[in-house]
Amino acid sequence: MADDASTTRTRVRNRRGEGGRLREEIVTTAAEMIDENGDANVITLRSVARRVGIAAPSIYRHFPDQPAIVLAVVRSAFTELDEWLGAAMDAADDTPRAQLTALWRGYLEYAQAHPGRYRIMFAGSWAPDPNESSVSEEDLATLGQACMRRLGRALESCVNAGCATSTDPSADTIALWIGLHGLAHQRLVSPAFRWPPDIAERVITPLAHLTDR
Repeated sequence: MADDASTTRTRVRNRRGEGGRLREEIVTTAAEMIDENGDANVITLRSVARRVGIAAPSIYRHFPDQPAIVLAVVRSAFTELDEWLGAAMDAADDTPRAQLTALWRGYLEYAQAHPGRYRIMFAGSWAPDPNESSVSEEDLATLGQACMRRLGRALESCVNAGCATSTDPSADTIALWIGLHGLAHQRLVSPAFRWPPDIAERVITPLAHLTDR
């Protein structure tokens, strides 16, 4: 359990001007707790402070409430996902179709590698009320935009190369992400289900309007 005394760390106090390091420690610790439990509800100011090894009031210098801590974790996770996708694409052939394939495979692999934080990234047990917390609608609306732009550019490149027949890449990018997310989510919540080995291709090909070329 996150509140267990055995998880308390002995922490060396930061020097003056090193408050940014404490903020990073709080976010990293909260991410670890989410990875372990797959539930944002384990994150409380007290549980995170105990794990970091500080007094709970110290967190207020960096985060006004619990949703703000989880938001920072989610933002960090989306940055990590975008870097993960970039690395997957860099390792693939530079043809448009190979780039799109590397992207969707990387996306699914990230969800499998980080199931706890992936669920939180797309709501799951975390659904902050902008009227009741420091998290605004704008904060929520901007999450994951870099990843969506990356997916959109990859699909647009396939259209320009003639290996996808989408007539509305913007709308189809959203449809493609919904398909990817649905598959990633169902794999996580139904691990015992016998998925067809080519299920990803069956989902991606029609949504991306890919041709045989």
